[in-house]
Amino acid sequence: MQSTNKVVDICLRYVKLALAAGILAMPCFASAQSSVTLYGSLDAGIGYNSNIGGKQQWEATSGNSQPDQWGLLGKEDLGGGVKAGFQLENGFLTTTGAMTRSGYIFNRKALLFLSSDEYGTLTMGHSAPLSYLWINPLGTAVLGNIYEGYHPGNIDELTTSTPAIQDNMIRYVSRSYYGLQAGAEISLGNTTNFAYGRSTAYGLNYSNGPLRAAITYAIEANRPTSIGSAIGFASFQGVAGTSTYTADRLANFDVAASYVIGPFRLHGMYTNVNLRHAGYSDTFQTFEAGTNFRSSPANLLDLSAYTATLVGRRWTQASLIDTYYLSKTTSLYAAAVYQHASGGAVAVIYSNAPSSGPNQLALRTGIHHTF
Repeated sequence: MQSTNKVVDICLRYVKLALAAGILAMPCFASAQSSVTLYGSLDAGIGYNSNIGGKQQWEATSGNSQPDQWGLLGKEDLGGGVKAGFQLENGFLTTTGAMTRSGYIFNRKALLFLSSDEYGTLTMGHSAPLSYLWINPLGTAVLGNIYEGYHPGNIDELTTSTPAIQDNMIRYVSRSYYGLQAGAEISLGNTTNFAYGRSTAYGLNYSNGPLRAAITYAIEANRPTSIGSAIGFASFQGVAGTSTYTADRLANFDVAASYVIGPFRLHGMYTNVNLRHAGYSDTFQTFEAGTNFRSSPANLLDLSAYTATLVGRRWTQASLIDTYYLSKTTSLYAAAVYQHASGGAVAVIYSNAPSSGPNQLALRTGIHHTF
């Protein structure tokens, strides 16, 4: 019995030593701080469209001020100015609860990143391109809080519609040097033909004081687009409008800037997309300009216009948006968007179906909440 007691006593001493060692080691592990943030955006309202295939339409709408989404952002501080993390983001519709891309739970973003205060950030995964990252925030759709501010068919890839999302993406963005950053990315087709489905992009981004500016250039192979019946084309470059048009080569050049003067933010953008397929070569280009005006700390007005052209067709659009902030996270909005088409085109405000003629008016009002 005495020998048994000695054995038990020795075991208890080892347990106490192990617990003490674990407690002493805990600060070492705790020094690598980590966090996970849940975030999102919900938007719901009422819309009126003057001409959808020749008929007027009243509808329940969602995602007008900002796309409905929820996401998880995780970060771990590794020390020495180095961080690792991830971002998972899903788009959905508040009106129905449906995902914006069926079968893809993280249809907007699914990526890992490693960042350094000194060397910049390396990102890998599923994400929108550099044009979305740097050009998109300088356009009417974001600065004016109106999804209908995007250009016909999202051919210039400024929003995260399905064709604009990049799979198998590897991106590097430098740290900021006096407000200037450089970036480059490649998206792999993941086939035995290295050139098939591959996209590469490069860009510069500047943000310092009242001035923000960015320029991006991308070359994409075998790229599906929304050109076709979605913007009222019976056919394009020999492809029927009812079929998916895939560019053999898509070259996307975008430049944008904004400048703050007192209560005004002036913003402008130019996009140029060259599309090649089966020996054809055509260019979609857009000129956009507008201004924000803070009529009060809680109220933001935006007046903007753009004109876009493709194969002789032209879409010219003007918009007026008023956003009233009830708090930092909740706002009310009202918007009027009018588009006139010419050169044989039919009017098609972004997120709408095409009209039966050259004119289309969209009215939107609703509530937007972020968390």
